[in-house]
Amino acid sequence: MLLAPSKTSCLPGIAACALATVAALAVNRFVPGLSPATAAVALGAALAGAGVIRASLRPGLLFVSRRVLRVAIVLLGLQIAVPQVLALGWQALAVVAVATGLTFVLTPLAGRRLGLSPGTSLLVATGVSICGAAAIAAMHDSADSSDEDAAGALSVVVLYGSAAIVVLPLLASWLGLSREQLGVWAGAAVHEVAQVAAIGAAGGVLATAVTVKLARVVLLAPIVAITTSRHRPRRTPARPAAAASGSTAAPNLTAVVVPGSTMVAAPSSTAVAAPVRPVAGASARPVTDGPAWAVVGGAAEQGAALARAVTPSAAAPGKRPPIVPLFVAGFLAMVAVRSTGLLPTAVTGNVPAVTNALMAAALFALGAGIDLRKLLKGGRVMLLGGIATGLIATISLVGVWLLG
Repeated sequence: MLLAPSKTSCLPGIAACALATVAALAVNRFVPGLSPATAAVALGAALAGAGVIRASLRPGLLFVSRRVLRVAIVLLGLQIAVPQVLALGWQALAVVAVATGLTFVLTPLAGRRLGLSPGTSLLVATGVSICGAAAIAAMHDSADSSDEDAAGALSVVVLYGSAAIVVLPLLASWLGLSREQLGVWAGAAVHEVAQVAAIGAAGGVLATAVTVKLARVVLLAPIVAITTSRHRPRRTPARPAAAASGSTAAPNLTAVVVPGSTMVAAPSSTAVAAPVRPVAGASARPVTDGPAWAVVGGAAEQGAALARAVTPSAAAPGKRPPIVPLFVAGFLAMVAVRSTGLLPTAVTGNVPAVTNALMAAALFALGAGIDLRKLLKGGRVMLLGGIATGLIATISLVGVWLLG
């Protein structure tokens, strides 16, 4: 019997994420409009497509894509001071709230009409309406979505967000918008903070654009919390076979097997309380006489399958997951801390760099699980991304016009 990967087995994957982070940060220095997170996920997908991501890296990649991601999202809260956001005025905040809310609600409806999965539509809506890759990663970690869903949503953020850096200033000039109006429009409509910063810096309205954008980032916590509460069905209490018969024998084990990787064993109650989702290209078979199963094959969701199979919190019988995930609560706590104004500038000045590095590492790990062949066939995902981008751009533009 083989148990879950040890801490030592995580080191190769963690080292790979560290190297990828350095590369992503270097790319960002030369192309400021391309955030380190976006560069990292693209690098991870490219290496996965080239067959470079070996099985020995998987335990570390899984660790980084979950634990490090949550730390990065918590630290993101230290970049937001509530008084700074409120200084925008209620009119600008209303534009942000309406544009974000309508885009988040209407995009999944459009995705349903296009025949896309609920997970893909949800993540596209999250990435476009809130804050790009960081929002997608946060929602992916909380809601019931696959790595392929996340890959499609991330590709939308990269494509349309990058195009907005060029297109939005041209449209603003053609429409006769002032520089201040351009800043509000960019902050309310463009996906990534780095993309907004690129537009704001070029137009001389960096502070306005980024502050409006951070007002959208604040909405990450309530939207993730509400969505999580809708995706948290009560687990059915497990009744192991040994308990039913009065036997004291060891419980059956659930074996999750991925070609070329370590077998992970978990109690059979885990399989009953939180069954592993089907994996693309995989098959399932019973491995004992009890309720234990093995998942064999598949690559796109192997990390997610492993995580769901062995995470104890996901298997607590008869309990619901928390309405507000702990990392989202941490994000809100950091917003509160930053809003006190007590943090020294030495801390607040370095937080963005640390957050960007951690987010890049987590997004590289996520990108390493992307199946590029399937992604390149995702024409409907790109169409949905275009609809969502056009929707939030139009709503926010109308709001900017109404503000004068």
